[in-house]
Amino acid sequence: MATIVLVHGIAQEQLAADTLEAEWLPALSGGVRNSGNGALADRLWRNGRPGDIDVRMAYYGDRYLSEGAQGTSAAGKLDEAALDLAEQLAETWLQAGAEYAEDEKDRREASRQLTSIEHGEEGTMGARAALRPALNGLARLRWFAPFGVGVAGKFVWRALTQVSRYLTDESIRKYAQDQVLAQIGPETRLVIGHSLGSVVAYEALHRTDGSTALLTLGSPLGLRNVVYDRLRPQPSCVPPNVTRWDNLVDRDDLVAAHLDLASYFPPAPGSTVAPVTAPALDNGAKPHDAVHYLTKKSTGAIITDAVST
Repeated sequence: MATIVLVHGIAQEQLAADTLEAEWLPALSGGVRNSGNGALADRLWRNGRPGDIDVRMAYYGDRYLSEGAQGTSAAGKLDEAALDLAEQLAETWLQAGAEYAEDEKDRREASRQLTSIEHGEEGTMGARAALRPALNGLARLRWFAPFGVGVAGKFVWRALTQVSRYLTDESIRKYAQDQVLAQIGPETRLVIGHSLGSVVAYEALHRTDGSTALLTLGSPLGLRNVVYDRLRPQPSCVPPNVTRWDNLVDRDDLVAAHLDLASYFPPAPGSTVAPVTAPALDNGAKPHDAVHYLTKKSTGAIITDAVST
């Protein structure tokens, strides 16, 4: 059982718990060190190896390697419910891009794609775009396509279908949550969920009696009609045994859509704990990157408080 439990997000199916821990742990320690607590940072990671505080990654990405569960080539094998939900999520992210994207070209392109969808235009990507216009339109945003539309298309399909499969496939949903619960014990002080991992962590914490703090990074939990309305249990509230909930969002992170979660997640009955969304961070050129979130001073301060209590 871990003192800190990490829960990864989308597109990690080619990795493993060990490789993700090796990536996240130095960043975790770095954020704590940047916040001014060098002694605690050394207990997390020092001289290229973990310290005495046990930190574990709850890994579920391998479940997406099964046939029909990943990438553009397998998209046609997914059931219609998962594909429809992925399309809804893509349209939600296009709306976020039209409103929040830092890149003016992205804002214009997102608006153009939304107008095309509204008028039922097929656009430039052929019959496939007519079937899933938001999914294909999203791949045209520079935010998702720093290396070109073709690469972005594969990423968008993989990312969105993984989110939709989690919300529509009971076996994936249970498996992911079980990986989190397997790491939580009496000594657990903090659960950190990034991206889709914040959704997994939130739902898993409704299934445990252990008290712990929760930190969500780049979270889509508040996306209504796509994620929020499909959360369990309903109506949504802060998990009863969560002692504090901090939420961090980069100002350009379109996945999180700049949502303050407080109005979406009231305290559990008998509790006063509500999610607190800090002022927006700046993760530079990688606004949704987990490592960039972890190295921030504000992240380190939250980790310090959670582990020290």
